Amino acid sequence: MPDLRRDPIVGRWVIISTERTGRPYDFVHLEPARPISTALCPFCPGQERLTPKEIMAYRPQPAEPNSPNWTVRVVPNKFPALQVEGDMGREGIGLYDRMNGIGAHEVIIETPEHTAGLADMPTKKIEDVLWAYRDRVLDLKKDQRFRYILIFKNHGASAGASLEHSHSQLIALPIVPTSVLEELDGCRAHYQQKERCIYCDIVRQDISDGNRIVADNPEFICVTPFAPRFPFEMWILPKRHAAYFEESQKGQFEFLAPMLSEALRRMDKVLARPSYNFVLHSSPLHEKTGDYYHWHVEIIPKLTQVAGFEWGTGFYINPVSPEESAKFLREVEL
Repeated sequence: MPDLRRDPIVGRWVIISTERTGRPYDFVHLEPARPISTALCPFCPGQERLTPKEIMAYRPQPAEPNSPNWTVRVVPNKFPALQVEGDMGREGIGLYDRMNGIGAHEVIIETPEHTAGLADMPTKKIEDVLWAYRDRVLDLKKDQRFRYILIFKNHGASAGASLEHSHSQLIALPIVPTSVLEELDGCRAHYQQKERCIYCDIVRQDISDGNRIVADNPEFICVTPFAPRFPFEMWILPKRHAAYFEESQKGQFEFLAPMLSEALRRMDKVLARPSYNFVLHSSPLHEKTGDYYHWHVEIIPKLTQVAGFEWGTGFYINPVSPEESAKFLREVEL
């Protein structure tokens, strides 16, 4: 019988329908191999002229900006969804509201190696990517026009990646997205009722239950959420309460990097290197959410398609239970 589950944070319901399918190999879709070429890849060393001028780069030795010999490089998106320059231009048009598309859209080039994926990188290099995220958030946070920053990664063509060279993106927004507001509302309501962070409660319960844990270390836990929207969806959460990703310290990144690496490697092993998205959810930039919000990373393999039922109802039909997903991911040999 299908299992109908409610997400305790935003109140969203999902259907766990294990009769439909649910084994890892049911989700393996081999994408056609694309030719690997560094000749015209704008993210490869020596091709810096093909990108907009860099915003920031990590280099082992001092060098001129926009030159090779970098380990992580951040550039404006060549085709940005939003633009930095200009004013907000808020206005009402009858019952409608509009504003200018002000924001920032940046690309974090995670490695100079064209064929290296994030899961393949040494944890120290992943740690450098996390520092780049933090540095960019702290810098953009100074701009009072921006209210929310989303960091995300599209890996693979079916996940929305247009270039195969490993990279992630950052978008700074002048508004807080509705889905984030819903999450905040759910966290705030739980805190007002129980004076506890709901994510901290989730961490404690999942550690106690054990059957949705994928990986664990002293600072972070990776779990399959109780009410996942998608098969093999994973969350990485700090064990210690923290509302703002950008306030993370060195010791935390030393544990987050191997946790992210392990989660991706387990997913790759179980699901034959699928396309995936990951999203870093942190607090809005200038709102005091420290008591009740808890930053986290969501990893979503691209295994199923959202279709009419999901769009029309907000329900998600998930053909594999999170407990089974966690078991496959946790027990695979790396």
